[in-house]
Amino acid sequence: MAQPKTVRVGMGQMRIAWGEPERNLARAEQMIVDASEEGCQIIVLPECLDIGWTHPDVARLAEPVPGARSERLAAAARTAGIWVVAGLTERDGADTYNAAILVSPQGEILLKHRKITVLGIALPFYTVGRRVGVADTPFGRVGVDICADNFMGTLSIARAMGEMEAGLVLSPCAWAVDADDEGPYGETWKKPYKALAEQYGMGVVGVSGVGWMGGGPWEGRKCIGNSIAVNGEAALVVEGPFGVDAEALLTVELRYACGRGGGETA
Repeated sequence: MAQPKTVRVGMGQMRIAWGEPERNLARAEQMIVDASEEGCQIIVLPECLDIGWTHPDVARLAEPVPGARSERLAAAARTAGIWVVAGLTERDGADTYNAAILVSPQGEILLKHRKITVLGIALPFYTVGRRVGVADTPFGRVGVDICADNFMGTLSIARAMGEMEAGLVLSPCAWAVDADDEGPYGETWKKPYKALAEQYGMGVVGVSGVGWMGGGPWEGRKCIGNSIAVNGEAALVVEGPFGVDAEALLTVELRYACGRGGGETA
């Protein structure tokens, strides 16, 4: 087993204002500051935090990454002296991607992941990503993926990161349920997160935003937080509050294997 390490992670379960990037970026900037003041070394923010997942006007509202929105997050990271993982809606030529970035405290984008497991209802909005990568940080090698990339049936994505000796997989998410669902939520994710931890000793963190979905194929559904973190011993160490109004900054001392753990299987 690889040498264990511990990192203090902020889980920014922020409210997403549908189609309002200025409000959302301001909230994200404040979450970054708050996480730094709580002594976090890294903060994970939700999927498509700029405009909301599957916004019907995504083609117009998306922006390049790097670009003005990612630079705002990078500037906040520099000011707060903290690592940031955040989901953004990316335009690249004629394509639009559901993307996530890893930003250093110096404001450098070290990793950009484009979501690979694009649900059928989201295919009209996003192009499928085609690459998996990791980045080296002072607290070990880190992989970034997005939400459904960690379904049980799609764990090959995060397992590839494990084979590349990632000790952490950090996953911006948008966990949406029917309006009358009273929760809790998360069983879909606890099983695959624990499977990754059992195989590689890695820590896995999924952070969902909260708020109503104001359009698109899931109009009227609500994003409900309930963000989770699993440590390298496959123990659930954080489960955030559930609800459309359950905005919260959660913090966790996450213990994990630094590099490849028990990844050898027959």
